[in-house]
Amino acid sequence: ALNYGEAQMAESRRDFIHKMKVCLKELKESGISLEIISRKAYGNPEKVKTLKKELDELISIFVKNVQTARKTSTSKINNIHS
Repeated sequence: ALNYGEAQMAESRRDFIHKMKVCLKELKESGISLEIISRKAYGNPEKVKTLKKELDELISIFVKNVQTARKTSTSKINNIHS
């Protein structure tokens, strides 16, 4: 959430993409943590399963945001050169 807040305050499209990629790294790190928790049988297995599903959904959202930002950035560059 903190990294996403920083991304929302990005100074440029490039900065936004960079910060969103940092968010993705953090989400993937959380996935590794959940995998360790799952394999070691810590906590409630159903809760871990729910968290993994939510994590996958968040990763999908962030990936789509990065893709959209890249397309928007490329479109603006193409329009400038047209």
